Amino acid sequence: MTGSHAGAASAARATSIGVIAILLWAALALLTVRAGGLPPFQLLALSFGVAFVGGVCALLPRGRAALAEMRQPLRPWLLSVGGIFCYHALYFFALSHAPAAQASLIAYLWPLFIVLFSALAPGGHLHPRHVVGAVLGLAGTALIALDRSGAADAAWPVAGIAAAFGCALIWSGYSVLNRRYASAPSSMMVGVCGLVALAGAACHALLETTVPVSGAQWGAILLLGLGPTGLAFLAWDYATKHGHLALLGPLSYLAPLLSTLLLVLTGETPATLSLLMAALLIIGGSVVATFARR
Repeated sequence: MTGSHAGAASAARATSIGVIAILLWAALALLTVRAGGLPPFQLLALSFGVAFVGGVCALLPRGRAALAEMRQPLRPWLLSVGGIFCYHALYFFALSHAPAAQASLIAYLWPLFIVLFSALAPGGHLHPRHVVGAVLGLAGTALIALDRSGAADAAWPVAGIAAAFGCALIWSGYSVLNRRYASAPSSMMVGVCGLVALAGAACHALLETTVPVSGAQWGAILLLGLGPTGLAFLAWDYATKHGHLALLGPLSYLAPLLSTLLLVLTGETPATLSLLMAALLIIGGSVVATFARR
């Protein structure tokens, strides 16, 4: 019984650590906009470079013990590097090719997809509430996709919207699959950030032209690297491996709400009726998929 209570307390603690990641990700869209003007892979390389340096500084006091934790099987490395690199490459692309709030909301379909993927996984059950939630979430996405008011040339930002939708699929899939590698320590994410930075730098060198970085952009990059693309991954990795994944999905609904509020309050995005309706549909779809049975 004591062991059961200890396990429950440990899972609750891991879940609360996941909330830290959710709150940090609420600032991801705003900081990405503030670093605007940089090519996606350049921003990816710089922000994850900062995350890697910050992580190394945090692990230095542990010395060789921290280095030994990097010796993990290939599969968790491939999953983490692939998931994080692809998600952020698409995310930075989406916010540079579509209105920030709209692209961010679509990317935040991932809590809904976590619920759906968990229901479709072996041992799970797909209920009518899951279907209703998915329909509501997709309706919100369609409302954003069909709204031309955010584009100066009245054209549909198809590439940005598609990239944002890809973000949702990639991050939800990564979060569900990551639980298979619960034995891999979360400190490994420091090495993952370093590899993501190197991959971003390689893609930038091959595909993009380097843009000079201003002081204000450096400020946003430092905050990105230390928060949403740094500490957030350590927290989320630990939470998805040891916390209540079914609870982390609903808690994640805070991220799109707070993210949109930050963009509106800072003047980066106008508060429009279509944006409000899309936010309600996407967040409401996730809530219905999770709680309708109750």
